[in-house]
Amino acid sequence: MTQHCSSTMTRRLMPMLACALCAFVGPLLGGCTVNEATGESRLAIGYLSRGQQIALGEEAMPQLTQEYGGSVPSPQINAYVSEVGFNMVPFTEGENPSLPWEFTLLDSPVINAFALPGGKVFMSRGLAEKMTSEAQLAGVLGHEIGHVTAEHVPERIQTSMGTSLLASVASAAAGLGDSAALQQLTDVVVGYGGQGYLLSFGRGQELEADMLGMRYMTRAGYDPVGQRQVMEILAEASSGGRKPEFLSTHPHPESRIEQIDGLLSTEYAGITGTNKVGQFEARFRDRFLTPIASVPAPQASVEGERRGVTAFAWCGICNPAK
Repeated sequence: MTQHCSSTMTRRLMPMLACALCAFVGPLLGGCTVNEATGESRLAIGYLSRGQQIALGEEAMPQLTQEYGGSVPSPQINAYVSEVGFNMVPFTEGENPSLPWEFTLLDSPVINAFALPGGKVFMSRGLAEKMTSEAQLAGVLGHEIGHVTAEHVPERIQTSMGTSLLASVASAAAGLGDSAALQQLTDVVVGYGGQGYLLSFGRGQELEADMLGMRYMTRAGYDPVGQRQVMEILAEASSGGRKPEFLSTHPHPESRIEQIDGLLSTEYAGITGTNKVGQFEARFRDRFLTPIASVPAPQASVEGERRGVTAFAWCGICNPAK
């Protein structure tokens, strides 16, 4: 409990610390940007623009789709998954509804889901086939939408250059000259290459995506308890032989369930289980489970199986045993 409280306090303090940093160095480094989904402030320098995020997602999408078996060979099933995703898109914040969203059901038996910047969302057939309701499907897609709207990939890229950025600020403050500080900063921005994309999402980002996913699915009429049920699926899939959580990149499903239970008992107490929202089990059965049963079983992608993660933004929902 102490560890959970500490983690919660840290997540609450981070936006305050970011605002303080922006107030102190923002004017020197080109100002700050505020994320409309999370309300968090970040230094604008070195941050991917909306156009860059969209271009990155579009560039990476074909490669990732191919590596993980392509999309499920059924236009009707893919249309249904996209429909569930697009049910939530209008309830995202700011300009996010106008992103070029795409939802892809990968023909892979691996239990996985992930998102790229700019609105490209992927989920594996292996995960979807373990579900029993449309609300669970919305829970996963909503979580991935949350990674996009919270701009977690750009955040990770910027975080990876944080030490050098602070070194530049410190150099300027120490009187080494504007040109030297600018050169250091330029080296950081230009020299990070693709390493930011190699980072999995951190614990705080996963928990934040869970919260955003519950927000979007509930606004779209889905019972947020579906998010909890997804965590139970992941907990079952990850049981046995895993590392202690403090050695893990991502929170175990049990930790995420703890946060979800807290939200279900407070923010969503008057919503979950009522006629305001639904789980839509019959619709999921008729439009997904029954038709997918007639689609030939997929063969796992050799590359995807070998790597286990991709070079881009693997989400923590994907590898629960890590």
